[in-house]
Amino acid sequence: MSEVRLRFAPSPTGFIHIGSIRTALYNYLFTRRNNGKFILRIEDTDQTRLVEGALENLIESLSWAGIQYDEGVFIEDGKVVQKGDHGPYIQSQRLDIYKKYVDELIEKGHAYHCFCSKERLDALREEQKIKGLVPKYDGFCRSLSLEEAKERVANGEEYVVRLKLPKNRDISFTDLVRGDITINTDDIDDQVLLKSDGYPTYHMAVVVDDHLMKVTHIVRGEEWLPSTPKHVYLYEAFGWEKPVYVHLPTVLNKDRKKLSKRHGDVSVEDFRKKGYLPEGLVNYLALVGWSPEDNEEILSMDELIEKFSFDRVSKAGGIFDKDKLDWVNGHYIRSSDLGRITDLAIPYLLEAGLIDEEFVKNKREWLELLVDIVREGISYMSEIVEKVDFIFNNEVKVEDEEAEKVLKGEGTKVILEAMKELLNGVDEVDEELSNTLMKQIQKATGIKGKNLFMPTRVAITGSLHGPEFSKILYLLGKENLLERIDYVLDKYLA
Repeated sequence: MSEVRLRFAPSPTGFIHIGSIRTALYNYLFTRRNNGKFILRIEDTDQTRLVEGALENLIESLSWAGIQYDEGVFIEDGKVVQKGDHGPYIQSQRLDIYKKYVDELIEKGHAYHCFCSKERLDALREEQKIKGLVPKYDGFCRSLSLEEAKERVANGEEYVVRLKLPKNRDISFTDLVRGDITINTDDIDDQVLLKSDGYPTYHMAVVVDDHLMKVTHIVRGEEWLPSTPKHVYLYEAFGWEKPVYVHLPTVLNKDRKKLSKRHGDVSVEDFRKKGYLPEGLVNYLALVGWSPEDNEEILSMDELIEKFSFDRVSKAGGIFDKDKLDWVNGHYIRSSDLGRITDLAIPYLLEAGLIDEEFVKNKREWLELLVDIVREGISYMSEIVEKVDFIFNNEVKVEDEEAEKVLKGEGTKVILEAMKELLNGVDEVDEELSNTLMKQIQKATGIKGKNLFMPTRVAITGSLHGPEFSKILYLLGKENLLERIDYVLDKYLA
């Protein structure tokens, strides 16, 4: 086989969808496993749907996810640049190329000019719907001679160019996920190849670009499967070798419906804002529709590259399970370097107003300890605000009736008075004191075990359960602990 070359070819019409980033990921994994080249091409021929900033977001999202490409469109110093020997890699800059190949199809008799008005086409579709037929073009302009068509074009009539499919012919191709597929041309429309504005449709541009860019494998969503016979016929009409096709299952929600905004987060940007780690999202997305032979679930990018193959991709839609994503992402939060996780946590704490820039500058060690004691229970970084809120509010909120019942037990007041006395006798709560404070209270009161620890935890944190208590004592420090004790004694135990 010649050098393996794959491409990811999105349209810049909004923030990149989670399904699209999975398509890019599978392209990337296969390319890297086969020592090939990966291309980023921008398909912007539908100029009406372009969204400002979408291109930059797309490239930034790929970079964030660790999906690297070798050729195509890049952002350098804030500018869009293109690199590679097969450009331009932006379709709107390739119009002359498409026009040349459209003209070739017309001259060979594989395409024709169509002058049908929008009104005629709308009426035709409506009539076909009433009759219960699949709406498709009726071939009204197929029989026009090339001379007549050129004369009408010269006279300024508006037109499109359509693919001239042969009648009643089976078109077959092999898909690496779905096997052998055959569709008869009578079930396919004479697809528009060139629109009236001079821009090609996806179907024309994708075939020309993939051939000229020497793409060997086309990996895309299954929604393009019905269009593939048209593309196969175009390769034949040009006399080109067709690539290998791979149509990926759709990413579905738990109800087995296509993942959409109606069901919550669907873009990479959504997950980035919530504080998912790139390796967590990438690891999980790889498993939505694919599984390795050993069914391992925690996989680094290098391990994904080593294990990935299309024969392990499912035909059925991949279910996007947020709970499973949270489990995978939580693993990476717990196992990552504490300094990195602290850096990721700080912006959320700042935004919530729990800390300020001065605090960040002067209390780095304190912040790392704070993050360390709560990260066990965090699935994504924005959750940190909720998990640490109790540290920043000395007006203790008791979480439920069970906790309040423990707090109001007969020994609590004695415990808190003893704790207050001990704290008033020290300058600060250092690490040594935080580790021995409860033993000192036990010695002073004679109360021990859960009768000591449970009410004390509730009095200080509002909760029966939580992070290691000695570390909470250290983080809060003398003044905050005294303030909490006074608050609880006054509000709950007066």
